[in-house]
Amino acid sequence: MMPTFIIIHHSLTKDGATVSWNAIRKYHIETKGWAAIGYNAGIELVGDSYEILLGRMPDEPGAHTVNMNSRSVGICVVGNYDVDELPLKALEKLVEVCRYFMRTYGIPVANVRRHSDYAQKSCPGGKFPWDRLIEALR
Repeated sequence: MMPTFIIIHHSLTKDGATVSWNAIRKYHIETKGWAAIGYNAGIELVGDSYEILLGRMPDEPGAHTVNMNSRSVGICVVGNYDVDELPLKALEKLVEVCRYFMRTYGIPVANVRRHSDYAQKSCPGGKFPWDRLIEALR
């Protein structure tokens, strides 16, 4: 099934000098028992720049939002945006990857959603600049 939504997450972990993406993948596979990392893509600080990282293949359903996995792309920004502000460079990479999925699958900006729209969580965080992301995607 072709995705019709993009769902934005945060990892609730601190983004720093070590690469967390592989730790998230390992947790999802070894602890949760999933076939792969739950997200289709991620944004993380790698060295001194933010990178877009591939998770599950874009045409494979993720394991990131109950009842939405088969019809959405899950993107996780590494960091805890209940505590920290999202750096501008991370937001720019998130806009870039969202635009890619929007173009590829014809997803309208109205279908870019927060994880908290579907779960009793703050995800992608109380300090996440949601309005700035949506405005950048228009």
